[in-house]
Amino acid sequence: QVQLVESGGGLVQAGDSLRLSCVASGLTFSANAMGWFRQAPGKERESVASISRGGGVTKYSDSVKGRVTISRDNAKNTVYLQMNSLEFDDTAIYYCAARPTSFDITFSYAAHYNYWGQGTQVTVSS
Repeated sequence: QVQLVESGGGLVQAGDSLRLSCVASGLTFSANAMGWFRQAPGKERESVASISRGGGVTKYSDSVKGRVTISRDNAKNTVYLQMNSLEFDDTAIYYCAARPTSFDITFSYAAHYNYWGQGTQVTVSS
């Protein structure tokens, strides 16, 4: 049974930093591209960042580029999302997702991912 468990969310002030973690089990982590998505109330789920199975390729949405870094540790079955200079509009539930792939590529669309975590709430006060 595949499980993705996010942690690290919380209530912070604008300008603060957070590091989200997602620990995977029940799958071959190094054979999966990983992504972070977020969903704010009343809005659709959107891609934040994605990383290839080997970690060599990363992509970011324009709204977070320069403020966010995605990374992974395949030895720990964990993907991270370091978020700096947080803004009020970053408030959302953040989800990690996994997609098995034979290639060192990323995926930007939610429909491309097979497995999802339950999410962790990030709230930024202005």
